[in-house]
Amino acid sequence: MTVSATSTNTNAYKPFAQFIEEFKIQLKHLFYVRSNIDQLSTKRGMPPFMLREIMSSNPLATYIPTEYGGRGGHIHEGLALTAAASYQSLPLALGFGINWALFLQPTGKYGQEEIKPAVFNDFLRNRKMGGLMITEPDFGSDALHMKSSYTYKNGQYHIQGTKHWAGLTGWADYWLLTARHKNAAGDLKRDIDFFICDANSPEQNIEVEEFYENLGIYLLPYGRNRIDVKVPAIHKLQPKSTGIKMMLDLLHRSRMQFPGMGMGFLQRMLDEAVQHCQQRFVGGKSLFHYDQVQQRISRIQSAYTVCSAMCLNSSQKAGVENNLAPHGLEANAVKTYLTDLMQSSAQSLLQLVGAKGYRLNHIAGRAIVDSRPFQIFEGSNDILYIQIAETIQKQMQKAKQQNLFQFLYQHELTQHAAERLKKLFDFNLNPQLPQRKLTELGCIISRVVAMNLVLKLATTGFKKALIDDCLNNINQEVSSLMGLFTTKNSTAFIDNYSEAGSWFDCFTNIDQPHKP
Repeated sequence: MTVSATSTNTNAYKPFAQFIEEFKIQLKHLFYVRSNIDQLSTKRGMPPFMLREIMSSNPLATYIPTEYGGRGGHIHEGLALTAAASYQSLPLALGFGINWALFLQPTGKYGQEEIKPAVFNDFLRNRKMGGLMITEPDFGSDALHMKSSYTYKNGQYHIQGTKHWAGLTGWADYWLLTARHKNAAGDLKRDIDFFICDANSPEQNIEVEEFYENLGIYLLPYGRNRIDVKVPAIHKLQPKSTGIKMMLDLLHRSRMQFPGMGMGFLQRMLDEAVQHCQQRFVGGKSLFHYDQVQQRISRIQSAYTVCSAMCLNSSQKAGVENNLAPHGLEANAVKTYLTDLMQSSAQSLLQLVGAKGYRLNHIAGRAIVDSRPFQIFEGSNDILYIQIAETIQKQMQKAKQQNLFQFLYQHELTQHAAERLKKLFDFNLNPQLPQRKLTELGCIISRVVAMNLVLKLATTGFKKALIDDCLNNINQEVSSLMGLFTTKNSTAFIDNYSEAGSWFDCFTNIDQPHKP
């Protein structure tokens, strides 16, 4: 979708602080005066006038380098923009994040110079949008075995395959397509390559075979896409080493930028919870004065503080000038814990609001279904937790260290937090852990990494009361998780469970002699 061209002279841009405040006002007016976001969010898609109005201030210019006419692509400004969007609409923020982390950043870093000016100019002047296609119906998390392939002939790459669950399906004008090279014998090489596809150009149209009835994120379209396109040679991204490492750099940077989407969302959960509990009276006093309510609100507020620490950290580390391929531990810890916090905060808000919140046209119910897929896409949290634990094991083995506390105390991502948690971690870690224990360990490590970030945030002048409350909440959570981790558990599926497994049969035979 495009809108009329406007000037892209960077000298004409307003100071970012002024722009972001005006953008917040614009979104609030658009969602609550010109339309009703609570009603719109129960329907699929976004009215054309809304998208036109949102894009009229050229927000995606925030993600584009100054040499191509954008605001500069600064990480802290990008996070602030997605946070402003997510306060009003998590799907809108996700749309921004897709354009930013999954198209504009990799194009700017790895795209060939011959194509970048035209692509960025299209975004700035014609308000185009872009996305990324990796996932395939038979190869979700197992992306390295994707079957999409390409061949090269007469200066063009011919790409074929099927992709699904790409955000902005049918909307995006540009796509980054992933595929593996097919040789003359028909075999696929192991490495993965990326290609820019202009869906509006001849021979580059992507056919949407099906739009999915996705649960939540109603404003954004998802579906299954058939790929059979031919793109010019200059559309191929140029990795610094291998395509797989380029993909890791891209995905790790995206995960490090998740806090931008989480920031506004968590602030909204907190504001909604406080407002409701102050106004709702039960037993002669407001909910806000009940102890259990205070605990729930404290946990949402703690999530807000954790996300603030993550945003500060990402602003310092996630720039495209840095290679994030080797930083999977940190990126995965940020993504997993943040998205767990988003879902738990939404659950707490719904619990506080009660029955009226259990509707799609209420912010609480909508928040549940909109935040849930964040724990799945760009790496299922269960899988990422295992990867975190396995990374810790490998690093401990390399350091020839068995004591978990001693290792974490010396690790840059956990050293400050580990000192506070010595009593919990002062033991030798079993190198042969079952998968379920790896998941639990990864979950624990992500919280320790987050605590470390909060302690760093404390040195910047961030409100001390928020820091102290957050540290207490994380400490309590880690203690609980450690209790789970140290408890032996070998539960498994019981075959033929229906045999002697019917409560109704037990009831009818209750007076009969029982044979052990």
